Amino acid sequence: MANIGVPGLILILILALIVFGPAKLPQLGRAVGQTLKEFKRSTKDIVDDVTEEFTLEDKKEVDVKKNTNA
Repeated sequence: MANIGVPGLILILILALIVFGPAKLPQLGRAVGQTLKEFKRSTKDIVDDVTEEFTLEDKKEVDVKKNTNA
């Protein structure tokens, strides 16, 4: 993935200003922010679920090994 950099970001912002106009930019920014927030929350939930599942499986494996060695 290529890095955009500051000049590229400025160009994108200028194009957004031209296309959407100054009245719509705050609404657009708010919508993008809410979308990113929801995406981050969903990603965190998935990672937490997977981590919890692996932790439970590891505990089961340890219990099985303890029972077979005892």
